[in-house]
Amino acid sequence: MKLSIIIPCFNEKKTIETILARVREQAPDAEIIIVDDCSVDGTRDILRDKIVPQNVAKVFYHDKNQGKGAACNTGFQKATGDIVLIQDADLEYDPVHYPELIAPIEKMGADVVYGSRFMGSGAHRVVYFWHYMGNAFLTLLSNMFTNLNLTDMETGYKAFRREVIQSITIEEKRFGFEPEITSKLAKKRAVFYEIGISYHGRTYDQGKKIGWKDGVRAIYVIVKYNLFG
Repeated sequence: MKLSIIIPCFNEKKTIETILARVREQAPDAEIIIVDDCSVDGTRDILRDKIVPQNVAKVFYHDKNQGKGAACNTGFQKATGDIVLIQDADLEYDPVHYPELIAPIEKMGADVVYGSRFMGSGAHRVVYFWHYMGNAFLTLLSNMFTNLNLTDMETGYKAFRREVIQSITIEEKRFGFEPEITSKLAKKRAVFYEIGISYHGRTYDQGKKIGWKDGVRAIYVIVKYNLFG
């Protein structure tokens, strides 16, 4: 099966080359799609001057900053692989897990695979208690509506059959797209799997972008798309 890897990025000049090298090491034959969400820190210069000339990835640019959901959606629409996988540009998620993420789709009939930060024996950096509690609450709330038993709905590591992710319309521009796609795919009776992954979380000083406002929005999104969407 052909693999498409979507790398949404915003102000990741310190990590974009490193993550691309790691992705290529793990998946040398994959279609790599980088979507720059209007970075202003020099990331675009790296993409245009270093990465595009190498012809190792397809690069798309947003004219204004819209959010991770919008960047991923652009990537989903451009993807041509049988399996589409999201890879954040910030080094929190390790490409070494690609074989585990795509195996349930290739071998077990899965439509969607979530890489859970809260199951398995992989190494997990210890960072924020309230961030963990927020994730746990949002996952529980989402599960109550979808009747799934996910352990990490908000994970940034997700893989999909391309026709499945392209069959839904993504409306949320920021981090709210995580509960939105979970709701919409659950309504379509998609087959979900989870695998445990390692996780190397960043601090806000290191560039972490999700905040409490995104958590509040996620609650609204869970209710909206499960009851009315």
